[in-house]
Amino acid sequence: MSMLDARLEIIHAIDATRVGYSLEEDAAHGLVAAWMEAAGLEVTVDEAKNTIGRRGDANVWIGSHLDSVPNGGKYDGVLGVLAGIEIAERTDLPLAVVAFREEERGCVGSEAAVAAGGLPEAYFELHIEQGPVLDTLDKPFGIVTTIVGQARGEVVFEGAAGHAGTTPMAARKDALVDAAAFVLRVAEAPKGDAVATVGNLVVDPGAGNVIPERVTLTVDARASTPEALDELVATIGFEPTWRTQPVPMSGAPLEALRAAAPGAPELVSGAGHDAASLAAAGVPSAMLFVRSRNGGISHHPDEFSSEDDIAAALEVLIDAVARIS
Repeated sequence: MSMLDARLEIIHAIDATRVGYSLEEDAAHGLVAAWMEAAGLEVTVDEAKNTIGRRGDANVWIGSHLDSVPNGGKYDGVLGVLAGIEIAERTDLPLAVVAFREEERGCVGSEAAVAAGGLPEAYFELHIEQGPVLDTLDKPFGIVTTIVGQARGEVVFEGAAGHAGTTPMAARKDALVDAAAFVLRVAEAPKGDAVATVGNLVVDPGAGNVIPERVTLTVDARASTPEALDELVATIGFEPTWRTQPVPMSGAPLEALRAAAPGAPELVSGAGHDAASLAAAGVPSAMLFVRSRNGGISHHPDEFSSEDDIAAALEVLIDAVARIS
């Protein structure tokens, strides 16, 4: 077992549930701070409680997060922080390793860092793919070109309650039937690399022998360009109450990854990441995905990326960081 994989196990052993700003996330940050210091980095904690280990002018940051979803896997976020520490241990490059707080519920730490200012000239993030694309391609890693924009909202369908046995079908106004047709429309709406999901439905009154009078559902729509996201929202037909714009990776970090891994597959990230916060603030940013096994499952204990794939991606990241440090 490599040192990096051993550290992944140690962090995961704290608890598979490390909610942002919980005691469990605190413990993970404490361990990471000690490893940063052992790697010769000067460790500070900012007002948002992000943990930052610096060497030299530290104009290049490498980072990710240490919080998790409930009962999450051991790689999501943590891999990126530990990769930064390993680079600090294996090289004398000027850099900073950043462990952001509470990414899972809205990139709280990285957004706070952006608001505080003092941002780097470049940002790298190594992360598991959290999907099956690289495994399907049989490639150990891939370069992210864009982090998708997201639109989320709630849709309500009104009907009329009635007795499930005595109300003829032709006389019904069933809110769930209307909602079901909408769910199918959501599934059929995406084009290209766009996706859309109805992840939650609340049916009222919620009794097995009563015709539903009201259904409330959520829509999550994602696309890699603003135009595609606008089209998707319009095709589905809902009013988003929360929205983020797609964020392209760019500049010297992206070109350094391409130079370090010529011919590597390039793909869109369908999930949000701390890199999006920094890139949206104008920091040239790049992400390198490691192949996710087990069908790409993530946010789950079965989340898995092999030591060999991680090692290969880490060599690419070291090369890329060295090119611009």
